[in-house]
Amino acid sequence: MVIEGRFPGRDGVELAYREVGQGRPLVLIHGYFSTARVNWVAYGHAAELAGRGHRVIMPDLRAHGESAKPHDPAAYPPDVLADDGFALLEHLGLVDYDLGGYSLGARTVVRMLVRGATPGRAIVAGTGVEGIVAARRRGEHFRRILTELGTFERGSAEWKAERFLRAVGGDPVALLRLLDTFVDTSPEELARITTPVLVLVGDGDDDQGTADQLAAALPVAEYRTIPGDHMSAGAGQDLGRAIGEYLG
Repeated sequence: MVIEGRFPGRDGVELAYREVGQGRPLVLIHGYFSTARVNWVAYGHAAELAGRGHRVIMPDLRAHGESAKPHDPAAYPPDVLADDGFALLEHLGLVDYDLGGYSLGARTVVRMLVRGATPGRAIVAGTGVEGIVAARRRGEHFRRILTELGTFERGSAEWKAERFLRAVGGDPVALLRLLDTFVDTSPEELARITTPVLVLVGDGDDDQGTADQLAAALPVAEYRTIPGDHMSAGAGQDLGRAIGEYLG
């Protein structure tokens, strides 16, 4: 059974999370435009990991899912997603846990590690080194999508992203504000992360070519690929299994 809860961000914004299973806590953070339900529950990853003995905790990022979607720019300071991640840990009193994320969720995991989060292990999935060290530049792709909705050629990457946005009921204004919160992480900061990290990416993902570079930039990392591109790897059964195998 999936349990739903609420917690306040450090600025008081109301945020949502879901959890399933019992055992060692595992916090999983979804990607941009997605939700905890879509990224982790719908495709069976949460159930897979709960079956392996994990208490799987899945927040909806600010501006996503069941969490608040304020339009006020003041609600989107730099690195606020990491702030929200720490607020969840504090709300649940988690001190011994594992931490993972996909795409934007993976970048959020890295930001939390850089800022002092101490999970036993971490999973950084669906991103390469460029998505981490040039996060703000990567955000411009989505800025164009959100400001030019309805103009993209059918079948294009932008059209597919817009279709996904509409399918999950995303709020374009709030999501556009969120792009202003992205923070780049330097190679020097990556080199100071001592937590063991699994870098996991689809073998057809555009980031696949630099994910191995990301693993090389981290002091204690394992690199692994699973079948699929950025979207299909997140939906395929191998994602949950690979995370479960890594955590043991």
